[in-house]
Amino acid sequence: MMIFMVCICIFLRKRKQRKSRQKVETAEEISIVESLQYNFDTISVATDNFSDANKLGQGGFGAVYRGRLPNGQEIAVKRLSRDSGQGELEFKNEVMLVAKLQHRNLVRLLGFCLEGTERLLIYEYVTNSSLDHFIFDAINRAYLDWDRRYKIIGGIARGLLYLHEDSRLRIIHRDLKASNVLLDRDMNAKISDFGMARIFDVDQTQGNTSRVVGTYGYMSPEYAMRGQFSTKSDVFSFGVLILEIVSGQRNNCFHNGENIEDLLCYVSRSIHDSLPVT
Repeated sequence: MMIFMVCICIFLRKRKQRKSRQKVETAEEISIVESLQYNFDTISVATDNFSDANKLGQGGFGAVYRGRLPNGQEIAVKRLSRDSGQGELEFKNEVMLVAKLQHRNLVRLLGFCLEGTERLLIYEYVTNSSLDHFIFDAINRAYLDWDRRYKIIGGIARGLLYLHEDSRLRIIHRDLKASNVLLDRDMNAKISDFGMARIFDVDQTQGNTSRVVGTYGYMSPEYAMRGQFSTKSDVFSFGVLILEIVSGQRNNCFHNGENIEDLLCYVSRSIHDSLPVT
């Protein structure tokens, strides 16, 4: 009986400590989020009222605009579209996740804005746009010699390692692809777009979902068919991305029964053709 009472006391004490720790973490999260909130008018002025001249591109989330804050800092602003397939959940997910992540190979979130129906994410401006503008463009691809390609691949790998192993959260990106890798002026790779990301517990190895999100062609088979995802899912996407970087070909350009083996053969020929004749 005495042992039973001692066990109950230990359990209650641990639960109290866990609740106290959760309250502290929640307070820290609220403090972080409040410090990142921007006024809508500030961002509107910074982007010249979201003018077409400052528009950098369009994605599933909405349009992305270039801007400049009053202190001279350049920014990239993602503006949630009202008819976007991504909504409130993805917006909150990206704010809470990226605010906690700091790594040279992840794009840095500077802040966000919530005002009326407006939902804005404010990021550091990355000079050279996304990786797909280089590897899938015949002219820009010539700028990517093998040293630069190797550097980009290494940067993506370091960013993934941080997400999976080295950050205080274990993050599964779930949508790693060429358009979600940005390049700065020194061609350093920065992983972006964490709207689809999921947090794992430290000892968790696999998750399941009935809502499969991401981009077909980069999805691992077990995720696309059964909704099972893990760090291995991101590694699969990374492998496809490496093949695209090396070959300069999109993974969806192979048709009529052609598959990943055909892409591997294409990569092999590309490397062979690029070697100097001796």
